[in-house]
Amino acid sequence: MTSPSARNELRGWCGLALLSLAIAGVFALLLAISRVPNVQDVFPWPLQFFEKGLVIHVVFSFVVWFLSVMGGLGVIAIHRVQAGKPKMNWAGTVALWGGLIASVLLFVPGFMDRGEASLNNYVPVIIDPLYYAGLLVLAASIALTVIRLAVNLINREGAFEPVSQGTLIGGVMFILALVCFAISWLALGDGEVNGSYNEDLFWGGGHLLQFLNTTLMLVSWYILGGIVFERPLVDPRFFRIILLMIFATSLVLPLLYLVYEPFSVDQREAFTLMQYGMAPPTLIMAGAMIATSARYHQEHGSWPWRNAAFLCLILSVVVFGIGGFLGLFVDGADTRTPAHYHGVIGGVNLAFMGLFFAFFLPLMERALETTRETSKSILTLIWFYAIGQTFHSLGLFLAGGYGAPRKTAGDAQGLAST
Repeated sequence: MTSPSARNELRGWCGLALLSLAIAGVFALLLAISRVPNVQDVFPWPLQFFEKGLVIHVVFSFVVWFLSVMGGLGVIAIHRVQAGKPKMNWAGTVALWGGLIASVLLFVPGFMDRGEASLNNYVPVIIDPLYYAGLLVLAASIALTVIRLAVNLINREGAFEPVSQGTLIGGVMFILALVCFAISWLALGDGEVNGSYNEDLFWGGGHLLQFLNTTLMLVSWYILGGIVFERPLVDPRFFRIILLMIFATSLVLPLLYLVYEPFSVDQREAFTLMQYGMAPPTLIMAGAMIATSARYHQEHGSWPWRNAAFLCLILSVVVFGIGGFLGLFVDGADTRTPAHYHGVIGGVNLAFMGLFFAFFLPLMERALETTRETSKSILTLIWFYAIGQTFHSLGLFLAGGYGAPRKTAGDAQGLAST
């Protein structure tokens, strides 16, 4: 990553990632305010603001942000396997510009007086040609990055180590998700494009994207562990086994289209149950982190709590674990469901925060100054996010236990008591 072109390409994906997360964060705050009872009498919201704002929030925080981080890891892997002299540099430029154009296409329909919001799971949409075009351009951009990595593996001149391996496996999962989307689209035929249509369209591939997101988190844990402990978080050979475990499970998902009748209750349930396949590799990785950190404590007499990478690693495991535990109680109808996925997404986000502080920024020659004030600010924001996201998830879970419905705001929530 020593060449200016390599660093510029990484800056592009990181900039897109942070921009998408910032957009999602602003809309998260607005959505939280709009759920307060009677707030619509104080602040009149634009027509369908909650529904369209929710689509923008979810897609930018759950799709564009995650895939942009994958784009950054892909750039690093491509340059790594070819010892800094990658092939298909034109593809990197095209993919990055595609990601930027896609983000514009995904954002603008939220402020146009047309198109209905479809609050389907995984990839909610605004039913508008511009929005679907944005999804297609984004998919093509990430797919091009995956293809470029695969091409650079041919006659490679550099190392193909665990980080590159994990990125490649994540890339293959992304391609499999696109295959699932395509199968669903063909099976749906010329049906009316509405919320039900989009739910069926994105259900299978959406589940595969969760395997991709978890894989990216495991790769981030591996990177952060190596930086903090100055040794691999887990033996690289064993980490490959962990990656193959989650990859092997993900390969089953496209086959569910052959085993079950498309869009049947049995098929939907099978996709849902497959999520438990992510648990064993994640638990094994978390156990390895505990073992390695215990060894570090024995050798040094303490843990490096003032190290941002260490803090992100530990809190990522904790918050992800809380979200995973809450997922055992969801039924899809109330706010216990977003309680679950905001917990696990928060865990992934904490890992990515550490990735930026300890890995991406130094590689771009933008490492943060190690002054006391800077360190204090970084540690504070990490603690704030982890604690805030935990209370956020627990609050949603508690509200859901009282029957608070998900994906609703204002009077539609039917809240009868404090």
